[in-house]
Amino acid sequence: MQTTNEQNKTDVLLEEIADYVLNKDITSTEAYNTAHYILLDTIGCGVLALNYPECTKLLGPIVPGTVVPNGVRVPGTSHVLDPVQGAFNIGAIIRWLDYNDTWLAAEWGHPSDNLGGILAVADYVSQERLAKGQAPLKVQDVLEMMIKAHEIQGVLALENSLNRVGLDHVLYVKIATTAVVTKMLGGGREEIVNALSNAWLDNSSLRTYRHAPNTGSRKSWAAGDATSRGVRFAMMAMKGEMGYQTALSAPGWGFQDVLFNKQELKINQPLDSYVMENVLFKVSYPAEFHAQTAAEAAIQLYPEVKDRWDEIDQITISTHESAIRIIDKKGPLYNPADRDHCLQYITAIGLLKGNIVAEDYEDEAAVNPLVDRLRDKMLVTENKAYTEDYLDPEKRSIANAVQVHFTDGTSTESIACEYPLGHRFRRDEAIPKVLEKYAANLATQYSRKQLERIEAVSYEYDTLTAMNVNEFMELFVK
Repeated sequence: MQTTNEQNKTDVLLEEIADYVLNKDITSTEAYNTAHYILLDTIGCGVLALNYPECTKLLGPIVPGTVVPNGVRVPGTSHVLDPVQGAFNIGAIIRWLDYNDTWLAAEWGHPSDNLGGILAVADYVSQERLAKGQAPLKVQDVLEMMIKAHEIQGVLALENSLNRVGLDHVLYVKIATTAVVTKMLGGGREEIVNALSNAWLDNSSLRTYRHAPNTGSRKSWAAGDATSRGVRFAMMAMKGEMGYQTALSAPGWGFQDVLFNKQELKINQPLDSYVMENVLFKVSYPAEFHAQTAAEAAIQLYPEVKDRWDEIDQITISTHESAIRIIDKKGPLYNPADRDHCLQYITAIGLLKGNIVAEDYEDEAAVNPLVDRLRDKMLVTENKAYTEDYLDPEKRSIANAVQVHFTDGTSTESIACEYPLGHRFRRDEAIPKVLEKYAANLATQYSRKQLERIEAVSYEYDTLTAMNVNEFMELFVK
């Protein structure tokens, strides 16, 4: 096939994202207030992950002993890293326990994963500016970039399903991070478009590591990898590296033809602050979000079933199609990553303990024979209404219903939970618990004195947002 070597107009999607990042004034008070709590919650999730050696073994510089002037600080550690490796470290701890925020649409994901790149670049830029006698970034700037990264990732996810073509959602993390951190580094429209085109051409990891029979720990650092790649492309663009005008649409060679089944990537609503306003907090349980309401239902049933394990005949779970496609698993579960992505395992733990914590996915908890005995009794079916409400933009429910049937022919009530605690419809109920979660997570790593210093600035919006980013990051150095 002969190709004409004519320059084409730049893909509209690249320009639309760049114009949004550069020019959109975010005016939503709700979005900024939500971003405040997302920032705290996400850092808390990262600090909690430091209790797990499988996570901490991946942290630090690529070459031990590397010293970086004005380097990035990683919360809860003493690491000082270059911005790319700093983004990987922060992104990896944020996502490790599957406990940060969630967005569910045609594509799934966790928009606060972008904080790996945002915090890394914000810390680096602030220290570089101070070294030159210039004003550093404020935490308010971080919140603005969070809102915009959430929006880019989340609105792409509304219509463009990567999972349907076998690609992992962290590609959208790479895209969102690339766009906002290029601006943070001082890039204009040309640099953002160039960096974005390279991010799309960088391809996407497969979802292999998220699904049976290959579920593994890469799903816990994949977002860290993606957000760090975004920082890498942004820094290259700032050095004048070229971009590719039709990275998405080039016939035969662009992303859409090669990897997206010849479908056109679409954004069907204006980019503003919709995603941050509607994002889901993962408040109660470190578990894949499609199982959150099943966990709530199981925990409600715990008092009724806790002394009747031998009398259980069947456990029915009515759910939505996405949950069946992602986390409906039978057979052996080989590691914590496998278990926290299993609807039946999560439901079993809720029924057995009346609570779910991160340790419940470790080998020590999984050896309890009752866990698999209950899993074997579970029947998972789709409720079409739940699937419809999951996709309804006015509802965005994540519904599950759990019922336990006994050998004597009796059964519990079917406990249905449509909206998890972190849903926008339950925001007022959730925020106090988000703050409790934050304080509890930090307490696993910090002394009482340091914890008091952190909490003194964390909760008051005006105090926090007026802080210099370098001072804010310094609070978390251990």
